[in-house]
Amino acid sequence: MEQDPKQKASFLYAVKAVIWAFFGLRRKRDFETDDAKLNPVYFIIAGVLGAALFIGLLLSIVKFVVLK
Repeated sequence: MEQDPKQKASFLYAVKAVIWAFFGLRRKRDFETDDAKLNPVYFIIAGVLGAALFIGLLLSIVKFVVLK
């Protein structure tokens, strides 16, 4: 059930795209459809949230290891 390429994607789609991009597991076809579907504001917000969660996870791991 593919969305119309002209239709804008939801915020959850942007979050999914950012998560896969963090892992480097995006197909070329996905990048092409993202260009047409993604709202740039959603993509920026999802990227900032993803980076903040990643940094928080790293800081938590470091604190756990240092305190042990």
